Amino acid sequence: MTTYPPGQQDFDLSAPVRLWEDGFALDPYRYYDTLRAQGPVGWAELAPGVPAYVVTDRRAALDLLHDEETFSHDPRAWESTVADDSPVLGMMRWRPNTLFADGAAHVRYRSSLIDTFDRIEPHDLRALVHRAVRLLVNRIGPRGEADLVGEFARPLMALVFNSLFGLPDSQSDRLNAALGKMMEGGDQAAAGEAEFGGYVLELIETKAASRGDDLPSWLLDHPAGLTPEEVAWQVFLTLGAGHEPTANLVSNALSRILGHSLYYSTLTGGARTVMDAVVEVLHHETPLANYGVHYARQPLTFHGAWIRAAVPVVISYGALAHFAEQEVTTGRHPKDASHLSWSAGPHTCPVKQHTLLIATESIERLTQWLPDLEPVLPRERLTWRPGPFHRSLTALPVRFTPRSPDQPGDPS
Repeated sequence: MTTYPPGQQDFDLSAPVRLWEDGFALDPYRYYDTLRAQGPVGWAELAPGVPAYVVTDRRAALDLLHDEETFSHDPRAWESTVADDSPVLGMMRWRPNTLFADGAAHVRYRSSLIDTFDRIEPHDLRALVHRAVRLLVNRIGPRGEADLVGEFARPLMALVFNSLFGLPDSQSDRLNAALGKMMEGGDQAAAGEAEFGGYVLELIETKAASRGDDLPSWLLDHPAGLTPEEVAWQVFLTLGAGHEPTANLVSNALSRILGHSLYYSTLTGGARTVMDAVVEVLHHETPLANYGVHYARQPLTFHGAWIRAAVPVVISYGALAHFAEQEVTTGRHPKDASHLSWSAGPHTCPVKQHTLLIATESIERLTQWLPDLEPVLPRERLTWRPGPFHRSLTALPVRFTPRSPDQPGDPS
């Protein structure tokens, strides 16, 4: 029997909130309400038999994100307690990269990534996005209908990131499929992790033998002196973290824009910007809903809860957004209404400006090419992919006036 220090939260360990259920994808807010009823820190399962503490309070999240002495990002002690075939290992397994590192190792990995991404000129990145949008609109334009998740947001990210990492367009579908399996955390997660890992290793082997004008080559030559294996794991992280959440950010923003006729009309008329929609998603429907995983170095009391070592402490960015939105709609404005979708503290997203540029440019360009996009389904009938980590649409079907690739009036 588990005992707790006097006055600490006594979770019902036999009844965790199961974030892996299909119902969580359908209505995550009901699950967040259940977690919040337990206090700033709730008790959940990320997969069957994989428990975790989930932080749903903003102050607690900020305290966690800034406390490197009490908490670590290294999951190896936890890994020893998890079955080898656990579907969440693909997203949580230790790797020698900046996400799972602390202290000097974290600084070394993070600085190499920041320096490398800083070499990407905004106008070059914008050109890559425009090229990818044109390729995809040329595919879907003549049909007059499309799925903006499966035929736009996800393949667009594969095209853009393949270009940044020095791979041909022909490899995009492979990247897209592998990451989709891994992120959902279901039966196909292990296969997706293996496919994605093979993809990255082949890439680094190619660049180690022959450099190019691309991110992996720049990382291999960075003064931090990363080994090819270390570079592979930085690429594993940045490709995964760049592709999936950014694709979800684009599709979630498009669903908000197209689901509100007034919003879309003001957007296409220039009164509102795409950035408005993207920021709304980051505030209220963040694409990476539950992550920011930490581990207590020693058992401790944290915001009224007794935290055991070697058990994940997950930040629910989705819950933080949900309760912030409740405070706004009820007139109880929070003291700090900024969102935490980029995380905070030493592990703040190092490439958020690149992400925002990709998301806003892709939506702007799409709506210039296809200005009369119309959703086939009302927003409340859209469905969401299962999985404890993301908030990701399965599809976003639209119709529009067909246009041929060589039609006059193409955006320049």
